[in-house]
Amino acid sequence: MTNNKKLQVWLPLLFSITLIAGMFIGYKMRDGIPGKSFFYTEKRRPIQEVMDLIQRKYVDDVNLNMIADSGIQAMLLQLDPHSAFIPASDVQRVNEDINGSFFGVGIEFNIIQDTLHVVNVLKDGPSFAAGIKTGDKILKAGDSIISGTKIDSERIRGLLRGPLGSDVNLSVLRDSKKMNFAVKRGVIPLVSLDAAYMIDKTIGYIRLNRFSTKTYREFMISLEDLKKKGMQKLILDLRDNGGGVLEEAVEIADEFLAGDKIITYTEGKHTAKKEYRCRRQGQFETGELVVLANEGTASASEILLGALQDWDRATIVGRRSFGKGLVQDQYTLSDNSALRLTIARYYTPAGRSIQRPYTKGKHAYYDEVYNRYTDGEMVSADSVKNDTTKIFKTLVKGKKIFGGGGISPDYFVAADTSKIGLVTARLFSKSILTDYGYRYYLLHPTLQQTYKTPEEFVKSFSITPESWLLLETMAAKDSIKLSGISEKERTFLNNSMKMAVARQLYRSEGYFEAVNADDANVKKAIEILIKN
Repeated sequence: MTNNKKLQVWLPLLFSITLIAGMFIGYKMRDGIPGKSFFYTEKRRPIQEVMDLIQRKYVDDVNLNMIADSGIQAMLLQLDPHSAFIPASDVQRVNEDINGSFFGVGIEFNIIQDTLHVVNVLKDGPSFAAGIKTGDKILKAGDSIISGTKIDSERIRGLLRGPLGSDVNLSVLRDSKKMNFAVKRGVIPLVSLDAAYMIDKTIGYIRLNRFSTKTYREFMISLEDLKKKGMQKLILDLRDNGGGVLEEAVEIADEFLAGDKIITYTEGKHTAKKEYRCRRQGQFETGELVVLANEGTASASEILLGALQDWDRATIVGRRSFGKGLVQDQYTLSDNSALRLTIARYYTPAGRSIQRPYTKGKHAYYDEVYNRYTDGEMVSADSVKNDTTKIFKTLVKGKKIFGGGGISPDYFVAADTSKIGLVTARLFSKSILTDYGYRYYLLHPTLQQTYKTPEEFVKSFSITPESWLLLETMAAKDSIKLSGISEKERTFLNNSMKMAVARQLYRSEGYFEAVNADDANVKKAIEILIKN
């Protein structure tokens, strides 16, 4: 009993001492300065110390998140050009590109003189179902005024996109009449296959703009459809395809390669070697195949390109590819931002890495592609800068191929840079040629009834003096004069105007069917396929 009474007397004091000690230790731990805090077990990096000091000592208020983001980006500059930090605000957009879809209203729009114009409505999409039409001008989205304000495309996308099934009320101006539409957001596909059609009775054409998680499925649907139409030979267009999901490129390669051939393998300092091989019988293992490539063909596109070239399965036509042989993995960070970090290199079946050198820094790395124009490589095969210290041979025919700088074509096709003058460059920079097709369509709403197919359009449509006057009027609003241009530039502009109308009428598939009719790369591919 005596001992219990003594404990009752001293217990409040013991609690007080424990509480004070805990507060003191907590304060010291919060201070976070090496050598001064309790339980400190590891020396902190200077970057952590600097961030703490800025937070506790700097004279003004600062946005620490912004400083941290800048610090991460500066660190990544010391690595390779393809490791990247993705701020939390951009992660959703980046993931949408990879996943091949987003939640939205299903329209394509342009901002013309501070007014949002509906340029195209996705057939059977949310806006189509609600009754919105091409040519409508959107004034408000919900309570947010759009028309007549200095608003950028990014903010508009933020207003139109949202959770699946959510509603957005759009106030629209149509033929001087205001109308209101309730649109329920749905799944909007970001299609990675631009076009698939028959060039003639036996030659098919497929164009891929990137590799998302849906690309293989899109490709197979089109491949099977073309085969039903009689396709025996194929032109696969990978020009300006910047890559994407590696596995999708591997799946497509498997459709062209027989047996259990290796397609690619990856390996890094902290990543074990991993081989990707053919796993099944492909749907186009024996048909003649030509692949189109250029300086914009990169990453996953080059994996497909390299596998087909190394196994002598395809003829490559065009220009040297970009030269990206690094594999990135994406990691989500604590604030929902992301780090896309290079974890391995990939190699073609012959064992070559096609990654270009990047030791001179990021700017020099990307300038190398621009320098191909100034160094003559874009117009002359003799100027192509292959790395002659990294020579390999194809695995069937033993042809000489190169590593260390992209993939060089079997047949070179020069870029036609002679037709673009200063006036044309300004028209493109102001998006005037892009807007031209839409404006022309509004003035000629029965065009699609006149030209029911892209083939009819290519054969019969021509630019008239009236058509040219429309371009002059649009250009004059940006103080661009078309008088005095060369005949060669005028011819180029006439063709560009025609292609802009084709895109408006038939979207990407019809556009490429129209533009390919006079494309030097496609013509060379057809010539090769006809000879074989």
